[in-house]
Amino acid sequence: MGAIVAIVGRPNVGKSTFFNRLIQRREAIVDAVSGVTRDRHYGKSDWNGKEFSLIDTGGYVVGSDDIFEQEIDKQVELAIDEADAIIFMVDVESGVTGMDEDVSKLLRKVDKPIFLAVNKVDNAQRETDAVEFYALGLGDYYTLSSINGSGTGELLDALVKELPEVEEEESDLPRFAVVGRPNAGKSSFINALIGEDRYIVTDIAGTTRDSIDTKYNRFGFEFNLVDTAGIRRKAKVKEDLEFYSVMRSVRAIEHCDVCILLVDATRGFDGQVQNIFWLAQRNHKGVVILVNKWDLVEKETNSVKEYTQKIKKAIEPFDDVPILFISVLTKQRIFKAIETAVDVYKNRSKKVVTRKLNDIMLPIIEKTSPPAYKGKFVKIKFCTQLPTPYPQFAFFCNLPQYVREPYKRFLENQLRENFDFSGVPITVFMRKK
Repeated sequence: MGAIVAIVGRPNVGKSTFFNRLIQRREAIVDAVSGVTRDRHYGKSDWNGKEFSLIDTGGYVVGSDDIFEQEIDKQVELAIDEADAIIFMVDVESGVTGMDEDVSKLLRKVDKPIFLAVNKVDNAQRETDAVEFYALGLGDYYTLSSINGSGTGELLDALVKELPEVEEEESDLPRFAVVGRPNAGKSSFINALIGEDRYIVTDIAGTTRDSIDTKYNRFGFEFNLVDTAGIRRKAKVKEDLEFYSVMRSVRAIEHCDVCILLVDATRGFDGQVQNIFWLAQRNHKGVVILVNKWDLVEKETNSVKEYTQKIKKAIEPFDDVPILFISVLTKQRIFKAIETAVDVYKNRSKKVVTRKLNDIMLPIIEKTSPPAYKGKFVKIKFCTQLPTPYPQFAFFCNLPQYVREPYKRFLENQLRENFDFSGVPITVFMRKK
């Protein structure tokens, strides 16, 4: 479990390129035209063995410079509110701009680690030009180039030293987080489960830092329900519920065992919901997908089947996830949803005895051995489950470097088929025998 790091700054300084480099995936669209980052991107990264969640707060601008500045202020204020550390990115080609100064004024009031990153520094002349950023009053800066990666290591070395140590809370009870887009029915789902109308929205500043837990022990199930539905009624938040919801979801996912992902059936399994799903998967959390408001959808004979297939297509290759169609309003299948979440929790903490694992997997491997690669033949001799909080398996062989990803997925599928890890990400490692 890690901390949250937000990348802030005006558009077109290279935030998305830097973000893509850190998460090692091309998720954020990069373009020379300012304003292409219209959605908020977030992912998982690590440096020197320390994991953290990364938020790209790229904004876009419509109209005048006044709207431009309002958008930047709003993004930075929201990032400051939730993040544990902030990377403020500027562009050496443009030098210090008025918008950079506006952002720095906000950051100077904050008692959090701030890292000033001067981007596009790829030669000695630009290294000299970067000196002018001392004028922002944020102290030392780090020069780097998002495109080729130079200077990134120095910044990350300093960053991870300042990140708080976040430890797993000791609790015998599972922690289930209800996550999803605003207005997907999260508040109503929690109220329906606990059997009372509880006001989850709060006006008190700062309460969003901690998740609100509800102990739930009805119908033979006992666990902590982590509420992410509360969104503060503040003017700046009203302007951008989507981004605020994302940051709350990130923190809730970090602290839970199982994510109950609510999808608004009338809006579909869109990009924002997919991002939350993949963040849960990268954090190795159990996942249950609940399609809410199913009573509002016009249905045909194969509606459930077609909707399910669309979701599974979107989440490939991790498509072994329970998908339930519910209505919080009529309480249709909401308790089945909890029962399924408990099953996923048990799957996540399942330990397979080594002898049984080998008795089942080795004959399968012998029948379908890894394909030869560069004329090398791989022989897998032994496998075991690693002692981690979530399912990870090590397969010992003579040439682990020649086992390709498709065969690892084959092994994962066989593990799922024989041991039932529905709703849980599995990691397969190849090790030298």
